[in-house]
Amino acid sequence: MQLKTLAACLLACAATGALAAEKVTLGVAIPTATHGFTGGIVWWANQARRELEAANPGLKIIVKTAASTPEQANQVQDLLAVNRINALVILPLESSSLTQPVAQLKNKGVYVTVVDRGLANPAAQNAYVAGDNTAFGRLPAEYLAKKLNGKGNLVILRGMPSTIDNERVTAFEAEMKKHPGIKLLDAKYGNWNRDDAFKVMQDYLTRFKQIDAVWAADDDMAIGAIKAIGQARRTDIKEVFGGAGAKFAVKKVIDGDPLVQANVSYSPKFIYDAIRMTASARLKGEALPARTIIPSVLITRANAQQFYFPDSPY
Repeated sequence: MQLKTLAACLLACAATGALAAEKVTLGVAIPTATHGFTGGIVWWANQARRELEAANPGLKIIVKTAASTPEQANQVQDLLAVNRINALVILPLESSSLTQPVAQLKNKGVYVTVVDRGLANPAAQNAYVAGDNTAFGRLPAEYLAKKLNGKGNLVILRGMPSTIDNERVTAFEAEMKKHPGIKLLDAKYGNWNRDDAFKVMQDYLTRFKQIDAVWAADDDMAIGAIKAIGQARRTDIKEVFGGAGAKFAVKKVIDGDPLVQANVSYSPKFIYDAIRMTASARLKGEALPARTIIPSVLITRANAQQFYFPDSPY
């Protein structure tokens, strides 16, 4: 009888241990909401926390936001030391400075998924999830070339000097080379900022008497460009193409705005997708593919409703 009791106890303890092993404590380290896109990142991360914890009793998600690289590095260490995480999803504020702190966690057995901005050493991560920056540049170029019937004058508002911006602009220009009738008048940095984009667009409008289209390469910059065009009362511009699927831009597409008839998806929702994929894999004891690229999609009036999230800040 005692042997049976002991055996039952051992089985119960083993089952409890198995359940404990399946529990996942997932840390999420992301930038503070300083503008529209990062506001969307924070919103979608917390949306993931609420929905995924409710659906998975064995899952605990801790979301941390940081305004600086040192703060994020400290948070990463605290997530392990204080919260005892066994998985991490991080959108690094800065690639090189975060590489060593993240590598330390991985070396201690934490499963690491890096989002959007890769680390300086890919060995510091288990998986990488990002949007498709090549398509982000190529799709607007294809659309604008068709919209202009292969001829006209076009200006570009770039983002900030970065690998992401380089990938997008390279893809855009490569596509435009197929259309020699379209002249790229200039390409200047608007720094993904409304005010900076407004100033750059003012300069373009002063220097160029005929502009047929604007690729703003970001929805915040598109706001600045549209404001400058309105103040200058220019009627030559047929399209201002932003990017990333901000809700105001998608709403303009839905409403048939004459200047904003298309967009390209690069939603901050990818942080939600990264958290969901990582949590699902770790709850099953599985790993993600080393690299996952979330496709960018051309947004037109025909499909815009699918990309419209009115409750999101972005």
